Amino acid sequence: MKNLKKLIIASIALISLNTFAEVSVIVNTSNANSVDQSVIKKIFLGKSKTFPDGNKIIVYTLKDSNADAVDFRQNALKKSNSQYKSYWAKLAFTGKGTPPKEADDNEMINAIKNNPNAIGFINSSKVTADVKVIATF
Repeated sequence: MKNLKKLIIASIALISLNTFAEVSVIVNTSNANSVDQSVIKKIFLGKSKTFPDGNKIIVYTLKDSNADAVDFRQNALKKSNSQYKSYWAKLAFTGKGTPPKEADDNEMINAIKNNPNAIGFINSSKVTADVKVIATF
């Protein structure tokens, strides 16, 4: 019985920890553009295609099944995962936009590290010195 209680407490602690995890929006360390949360939302919804300096943005997103993607879409974009997928399906079907490129955490960091015009997001605990955090959600 004692072990069951410990298991339940440990499970609740892990769930709580995941619930409060932050997601960081990241760019290349050489990217000097200043963007606020409303611009970040426009970028990830395809409404802004260039940084303030005029360079074309390459947008990366985590895969739909990733919990951090769900959190980011809910907190930063104010869309559920299904609303986000539906939004991009409509834009792609009408020819008005191309969805962000999907990547896992390591691919995301490498892509952004190697391209000054790339932007993406990952769990804040996975941020490395190879990228720069411009916002957290």
